[in-house]
Amino acid sequence: MGLKFRLTVMSFLQFMIWGAWLITIGVYWFETRQWGGTEFGAVFSTLGIASIFMPALFGIVADKWVNAEKLYGILHILSGIAMFSLTLVDDSGLFFWIMLVAMFFYMPTIALSNSVAYTALKSNNLDVVKAFPPIRVWGTIGFIAAMWITNLTGNKATEVQFYFSAAFSLLLGVYSFTLPACPPPMKGTKELNIADSLGLKAFKLFANYKMALFFVFSMFLGAALQLTNMYGDTYLTDFQKIPQYADSFVVKYSTIIMSISQISETLFILAIPFFLKRFGIKNVMLLSMAAWVLRFGLFGLGNPDDRLWMILLSMVVYGMAFDFFNISGSLFIETTTDSSIRSSAQGLFMMMTNGFGAIMGSFISGVLIDRFFTTDGIKNWEGIWFTFTAYSAVIMILFAVLFKHKHVK
Repeated sequence: MGLKFRLTVMSFLQFMIWGAWLITIGVYWFETRQWGGTEFGAVFSTLGIASIFMPALFGIVADKWVNAEKLYGILHILSGIAMFSLTLVDDSGLFFWIMLVAMFFYMPTIALSNSVAYTALKSNNLDVVKAFPPIRVWGTIGFIAAMWITNLTGNKATEVQFYFSAAFSLLLGVYSFTLPACPPPMKGTKELNIADSLGLKAFKLFANYKMALFFVFSMFLGAALQLTNMYGDTYLTDFQKIPQYADSFVVKYSTIIMSISQISETLFILAIPFFLKRFGIKNVMLLSMAAWVLRFGLFGLGNPDDRLWMILLSMVVYGMAFDFFNISGSLFIETTTDSSIRSSAQGLFMMMTNGFGAIMGSFISGVLIDRFFTTDGIKNWEGIWFTFTAYSAVIMILFAVLFKHKHVK
């Protein structure tokens, strides 16, 4: 097999592991287990908790002591074992701790998969800028494929989704040991600066008003990102409780409907260069925030019948909401920070969005939904989505007023 194909298989499996359960765990949690929203928020926050430090810590291990591809394989095997263990759990508290362990092992593999791919491509004298994107896009396709498998096999509300995830993880873990060797680049050199590796050096950027605002708003948008991952599929499935929608396509194939969001994501990536050059980072970020307002508002207004178009449009605008924020934000940091702290600044951006933002969004939304929008196990989805809409609108207005940035074409 050629190198690009081997790395494509790695990327495909990497995100199949996640796609098997990330969108559908809410259906399993609320419909099958009937556990609470506060506890669900805690479980979803494990992604954020693991994202704060674990990728950097295992990055140090790969830089100093262990081949990246071997460490990558070991982590996937351990993550697979933890995901399998979730199927044996009957207590929501224990479920949280096992999921936390699984995420401690899984979240670092996202960065390690990039490291393995970059190292392998460079060692074969291939242009990373040209060769990597077509490989990475298969990760999104793998995510979508896993969502479809979970839905079409009738397992969006069962523990089988965790079996799927565990199986994909174990398969990739074993497969990883066949990948090209990626020896530790810092082996035998001076000790690594752990503070730099964790991205802590970049915290001095908070002394700059504009950068401080950017990172704070990144955290708020990171919180918004979690909300549709957590509740989107559960919301669509809950239409089964309304007799006129019980047998609708949306209810039966809610996960496939949700996968339109990921398909849209792959398409909006192509539009980023045009929008950034023409409108600048502030306006592109505002477009992202406006897309979040639409995403949540259309969810609140939609239904599987005469307003199905609203649900579908909500899936489409997700691509703009996600890409225009995440990728454009990363490019903003790349072009506005000093080269000596650029990597640390990127790490801080991910820490604020996937770490602190994810934790904030998961915990607060779980508590709010439990306390104000759930009665006798029935959720007021209109109230939930309109509250999220208002949240996104406030963030958009504050960003427009407070964030000052002059665009140079």
